[in-house]
Amino acid sequence: MTAEASYQSARELVLERIIDAPREALFRAWTEADLLKQWFAPKPWTVAKAELDARPGGASLIVMKSPDGGEHPCRGVYLEIVPNERIVFTDAYTEKWTPAEKPFFTGIVAFEDIGGSKTRYVARARHWTAEDCEAHEKMGFHEGWGQCADQLAALAKTIVATK
Repeated sequence: MTAEASYQSARELVLERIIDAPREALFRAWTEADLLKQWFAPKPWTVAKAELDARPGGASLIVMKSPDGGEHPCRGVYLEIVPNERIVFTDAYTEKWTPAEKPFFTGIVAFEDIGGSKTRYVARARHWTAEDCEAHEKMGFHEGWGQCADQLAALAKTIVATK
């Protein structure tokens, strides 16, 4: 087993879907706050606030709201943005490269055009430790991120791909 394969099996969770929408629409839904607020939290949760500076080094703040009204802020920094292809972000830093108190994971989202206005959507969560990965899976990674991917797919069909 290679070092990369070992890393993936121990500390990485992956969600992959074929989405019937162009990758430009999916990219916009990930990088425009008004769009992200419509799909990013699994219902009945909502997104109360989204501030996105979608560029390498740019900060993000997404506040998810639980059905009982509790707010859960998620801060992070974008590490890489390749328009319509790839977004890499982490919670290891907050704005201005301030180290986070407890980093949990790095997210890697890829959009691959597979023709016919369809996109292979792959979302990876790479965790700092195997324990964090296991905890994320037990929190419902596949169910929650899967529901969000379904919500993203439904929204993406309504988005005009170009700005």
